Amino acid sequence: MPDSVPVLYSDDALVVVDKPAGLLAVPGRGEDLQDCVVCRVQRLFANALVVHRLDQATSGLMLLARGAAAQRAVSRMFEAREVCKRYVAVVSGLVEGDAGSIDLPLGADWPRRPRQRVDAQAGKASLTRWRVLSRDVAARTTALELEPVTGRSHQLRVHLLAIGHAIVGDMLYAPALPAPRLLLHASALSLAHPVDARALNFSSAVPF
Repeated sequence: MPDSVPVLYSDDALVVVDKPAGLLAVPGRGEDLQDCVVCRVQRLFANALVVHRLDQATSGLMLLARGAAAQRAVSRMFEAREVCKRYVAVVSGLVEGDAGSIDLPLGADWPRRPRQRVDAQAGKASLTRWRVLSRDVAARTTALELEPVTGRSHQLRVHLLAIGHAIVGDMLYAPALPAPRLLLHASALSLAHPVDARALNFSSAVPF
């Protein structure tokens, strides 16, 4: 159905969906921006609430809580960095080294909202770990697995841009690297269940 979203898991406390690229996570401003993940999920689970977001251009795993108590519990887990998220991205250039981290403070680029930027003075601490999955020498691109330790807005996109390896298809930050879509996918999600603490691990195949 065009107004549905793939549900990978659901119980009385949680819903995990596989968000398609191009769909808003939450409603935007304006009549034409009301279609979103939350609205679609709430047609199936009326008490579904947001605990984190994916950019409109990003695809992959998105977690929602069912009810205010579950939302509070999962939100605390995100704040305590007890939810592990991993992404796959294709970036421009051949990244040197096999793994590393990007530790650069980020803040809003107010004159160019919704853009974010590295801000050494007023930015919030932001950390991204990365690992090379493969390199395409002919295309001069690198596939990376990314782990955002913090969860700042546009963190992965701005961090990679800052080290000279913008994500391919990022029309906001790197319009000179066109692609049919942003090549960024939320591929793995792990957490302890907020009710009974059992380990939950979800994965989503990379669609590019």
